[in-house]
Amino acid sequence: MRKTLRSTVSHLVLAVFAITALVPLVLVLLNSFKDNSEILGNPFRLPQSLSAENFLTAWSYGRFGEGFLNSILLTGTTVIVVLVCSSLAGYVLAGQKVRTWPIIMVYLTMAMTVPIQLFIFPLYSVAASLGLTDNVFVVGVILAAINMPFATFLMRTFFLGIPAEIEEAALVDGLNTFQLVTRVLLPMVRPGLITVGVIIGLNAWNEFLISSTFLQARDTKTLTLGFLTMNGTFSTDIGTMMAGALILIVPILAVFVALQRYVVDGMASGAVKG
Repeated sequence: MRKTLRSTVSHLVLAVFAITALVPLVLVLLNSFKDNSEILGNPFRLPQSLSAENFLTAWSYGRFGEGFLNSILLTGTTVIVVLVCSSLAGYVLAGQKVRTWPIIMVYLTMAMTVPIQLFIFPLYSVAASLGLTDNVFVVGVILAAINMPFATFLMRTFFLGIPAEIEEAALVDGLNTFQLVTRVLLPMVRPGLITVGVIIGLNAWNEFLISSTFLQARDTKTLTLGFLTMNGTFSTDIGTMMAGALILIVPILAVFVALQRYVVDGMASGAVKG
């Protein structure tokens, strides 16, 4: 009886959390097909017709076509730089292959606690003096640097889970360090790479502060910035705003749903050692 009761209570708690998370998404989906009169009348009612007018208006005014391309370039740059650098740094720190590794760990810990707002003006001054503003690739590198301490800590945790005997056996077989990392170790920490890639990718896709500071030109705005440009004109047009929000969140939801199994496995395995 206790086991059954405990299981029932656990499922009820999970159901409440699931409903809390899904209800806002369902409301956005339903109201994105309605006009203001329908939404104000009953936001929970099904739309009378499935019209794509709100989506077309949001796509046109928010310039979501260019925004999608810029967001993909920005997110891709951030993820690639983070995965390459954090995996190599995590391997070195996990094996304590440098004498100053405790100092590096302290530095990374401190870097995670410093707010990025302190560095915006110096970063913008340097980027402007070098003519690197309005460049999505530059912003991607900046976001990668901001997320690097967290990603390095997480990748170090995954490398700590690999037995030292595997590395020793690979070196005895004649592999050099580059071959060891690329052919043996990285495939073994693939769940960690996917986990870091998804987390950093979601952060980069939704990032606002750095993007709005460095990307001022209209043709370099990301999807998030394009959606925010609709606030003034369509602040009272709830249906169009809902349609724009749906366009913004569908890609990241699709990626997360497709990779959630790997993310959960990666977080579980990465929590074993630290």
